[in-house]
Amino acid sequence: MENKIPMTKEGYQSLVKDVQHLKRIERPKIIEEISVAREHGDLSENAEFDAAKEKQFLLEKKIAQIEQNLIKAEVIDTATIDTERVVFGVSVHLQDEEDGKTVNYKIVGSDEADPKKGKISVNSPLARALIGKEVDETVNVKLPSDVKSYTILEINF
Repeated sequence: MENKIPMTKEGYQSLVKDVQHLKRIERPKIIEEISVAREHGDLSENAEFDAAKEKQFLLEKKIAQIEQNLIKAEVIDTATIDTERVVFGVSVHLQDEEDGKTVNYKIVGSDEADPKKGKISVNSPLARALIGKEVDETVNVKLPSDVKSYTILEINF
C-alpha cells in the first residue's frame, strides 16, 4: 500500500478543480496548437509542432501527478478535531522570539503548501516542530543557517 498524502478538504477540492481545468481547458488548447502546427508542413523541421508536443507531454505528466495524489489523498476533516495541541489542519499564531514579530501559518499537506499565503507543509521543519505542542510552548526550528525560536500564541481550527 502506498503512503497516504494528508490533505485538508479544501486542498483536495482545489486539486480536483485544478485537474478538471487542465483536462477541460488546457488540454483542448494544446490539441489545437498541435493541429495548427501540423498544418504548417514538414514535422521534422517544425519548431512550433515540437513546442506544442512538449507542452502536451508536460501537461499530461502534471495531470497524471495530480490524479495520483488524489488517489493517495487522506482527507482530514479538521472540523472534527478536538484538541488543545497543534495537529494537521490547524492555524497557528506564532511569535518570533528574536524580533517579536508574529506570523500565522496553517499546517496543510505538501500539495497545498504555499508559504506566501500562510500555508506550510506538514513535512516542513517548522510544522514538524509544532506538531503536538500547546499554546505558550516555545519551539526551536533548525534551519540551514541557524535555529529560530517561536512561541505558540494561539491555535485555531
